[in-house]
Amino acid sequence: MQQKPEQEPSFSPLLSRKEAANYLGLSEQTLAIWKCTKRYELPFVKIGRLIKYRKADLDQFISKNASPSPDIDGRLFLRPSF
Repeated sequence: MQQKPEQEPSFSPLLSRKEAANYLGLSEQTLAIWKCTKRYELPFVKIGRLIKYRKADLDQFISKNASPSPDIDGRLFLRPSF
């Protein structure tokens, strides 16, 4: 019987709150508020007292919440959830 090679876990860089906010085009305070209020389901990793965000999770969040039509600059906007 052949053994299957073990799959390596997919690696996604961890970003600080500042880096994640910059990546999403938001302020650090906005990410902090979203985390506390659970406004969006944006996964995070807690390492000690630090909060980190996986780049893959941020990309998925952008894909899930982006409007299909880009603005003049070609960036996509996040849909507000009311």
